[in-house]
Amino acid sequence: MKAVVYAQAGLPIDDPQALYDVELPKPEPGPRDLLVKIEAISVNPVDTKLRLGVQPNGPRVLGWDAVGTVEAVGAEVELFAAGDRVWYAGDITRPGSYAEFGLVDERIAGHRPTSLPAAQAAAIPLTGITAWELLFDRLGIEEGGGNGETLLVIGAGGGVGSMLVQLARKLTGLTVIGTASRPETQSWVRELGAHHVVDHGRPLQPQLAAAEIGPIDYVVSLTHTDSYYSQLIELLKPEGHLALIDDPATLDAMPLKRKSISLHLEFMFTRSMFRTASMINQHALLDRLAALIDDGLLKTTLGEHMGTIDAANLRRAHALIESHKALGKIVLEGF
Repeated sequence: MKAVVYAQAGLPIDDPQALYDVELPKPEPGPRDLLVKIEAISVNPVDTKLRLGVQPNGPRVLGWDAVGTVEAVGAEVELFAAGDRVWYAGDITRPGSYAEFGLVDERIAGHRPTSLPAAQAAAIPLTGITAWELLFDRLGIEEGGGNGETLLVIGAGGGVGSMLVQLARKLTGLTVIGTASRPETQSWVRELGAHHVVDHGRPLQPQLAAAEIGPIDYVVSLTHTDSYYSQLIELLKPEGHLALIDDPATLDAMPLKRKSISLHLEFMFTRSMFRTASMINQHALLDRLAALIDDGLLKTTLGEHMGTIDAANLRRAHALIESHKALGKIVLEGF
């Protein structure tokens, strides 16, 4: 099968060996696996972080977001059958989705939306799961709850932020404030439903005060947390909640103590990495996300379609993500 791999960590993305085309054997499903013929994928910051920072033992297939059709199932599979149309965000410990065929445990796959083409659907699984887990699992906000409370999303124009703003606006009573620094990103965040948009390139507190927004109940920091950390602590209410998904070099939790601020970390791959008892929750929430999309409550966060799935186009996608100028999600489709 066709696939795109990397074999040496840290190469600049303009090096042809940073990502290159290969032929690999078609994989065989394990007991709970689905063998999926992949139609479309999206590219996430985790893809670039691994390519730059993790040396593989031989050529490695990156990418985890995928949309496709089940070609075969393992002997113990109960949730799917051959021919089912699925989507998933995968397992970081296994080969990824930059390939014609992929394996995924049925417990972390869902039935894809029927109302979206494959490329539009591919933009959603990883960021949708991450946003859902941040909002409802880590922060513990209940669907329909949050009335009278505020949520500040740092980096609301990216993939996770684009889903988080929609989920918070459609499924909770929270007042949603998103941050974005460029006019096109600010417009995007407003279109997704944010009540207010502020510029994270300028001090946040004066902008919030000008909008008559007081201390914040919940902050979700999606990027450059170390740059905003002291501001976020000051903005949060006593007994507020701070959640993050990025990887600051260091994070001193002690400044949170004065206000008894709770710190929450989210990593979408935790459940599949450790085979937790809640692993199957990702199957359920992917099915729920598909239903919300088909009901017209959520929309795709596709930002740019970069063509077919090959090394040249994936190098372009990685370069855009590394520039930190991507709007929404980058997708590729077909081989």
